[in-house]
Parts: sequence; C-alpha cells; structure tokens
Amino acid sequence: MWLHGRMTDDIAPAQHPADSAYHRRLPIGEVLDASALAEGLPWAFESVTMRPLEPMLVPEKPRAGEHDPAACGHCGPSVHTIWHDDLWQVRAGWDVGGLPFIGGVAPREHWLLENAPQDVLAALGPLMQRVSEAVKSIPGVARCHFGRWNDGSAHMHMWALARPAGMMQGRGAVLAFWDGILPPLPAEMAEDHLRIVAEALAAGGGEAFPYR
Repeated sequence: MWLHGRMTDDIAPAQHPADSAYHRRLPIGEVLDASALAEGLPWAFESVTMRPLEPMLVPEKPRAGEHDPAACGHCGPSVHTIWHDDLWQVRAGWDVGGLPFIGGVAPREHWLLENAPQDVLAALGPLMQRVSEAVKSIPGVARCHFGRWNDGSAHMHMWALARPAGMMQGRGAVLAFWDGILPPLPAEMAEDHLRIVAEALAAGGGEAFPYR
C-alpha cells in the first residue's frame, strides 16, 4: 500500500536480530491470534489473518533521503504539489484510490520532526486546521483524519485522509485501508477534489498548483 512509503535500496550494514528485554519475549516465527483486531474494529473486520512474526533486524535499512537529501521525494518541485506557502506544502493526486481525498502534508525544507525549527512547527497546527476544513469542503466528506507513519521517508510528513459521510466502517485508523478497497474515483472527480482542497487552502494564503 503506497501510504506506507517505500524503503530505499541503499547498501546497508549487515543486519542482526534486535536484542532487548522486549524483543527476547516475542514469539518470532509464529502466527499470532489477530482476533483482537476484529473484536476491536467489528465495523471493519470480520476476521484478520496475520503473517508469521518476522525477525526484527537492525540496523534498519535507511529511509529515502536519510543519507542523501537529494534522494528525498518530498524535496524539490513536484506537479503533485496542490498548494504551498513559504514553509509547508500539500501534495496529492499521484495515485487515485477509493477515498475522496488523500494528501501528504510536509515542510518544504528537509526536516525531521526531531530537528524542525520552531517556526516550522508553530505553523503546523494552524495548517492542520486549514487542511481539515479544506478537505471537509469536498462534497460527501464528513471528517478529515490525520496520520503519521514516516517509515518510508526521512522527511517529516503527515497524511490527510477524507472519511466519506456516513461511512461508519471507516472510523479510526482503519480508514487508510479502505482507500485500496473502495472503487477508485473517476479521474475527473479526483481532479475536482484536488482543486477544491487547493483553492480552499489558497484562500487563506499560499499558492495553489504552483508547478502546473
């Protein structure tokens, strides 16, 4: 699933099993009971079957842009940037799924959450508010969910996901999985949704579709 990103193919040091009190108690190689997922999210899952628990190897493979910012997909201009200002950008439209909208929210400069300057971080809260309102202006959208995984890229980024109105099966973190399950949006509708979000954001400052 594209939402989780992709690891780089950089040559990494030899890996070995992670060793800690936590790791030593894990049943590596076993298929674990996943009934708790179905019981906790009965509106989404009837049943879930997990793969065997794989060895947890370290050091982890580097993320995109971890050693070389030039390899970072979030840096530099992109036709998928639907809005930006001096500090932040929103990208969307590189793939069309089944949710009304999914976009990536990231600083324009190559920062991690751990080292981003205070002015960049201070601008995030107001931007999340603006993104939420922009996404909810799409016809048929009830909520804008935000998620942060950051396992595929060494560049701070968040995901904004639109939950369709009335879709109680999409409540919570499970919403991301529905994007690959629901019928993909028609191309014209997907483009219209991008325009709605971009123009709503630009109405509060910044520029819509700066590289088109």
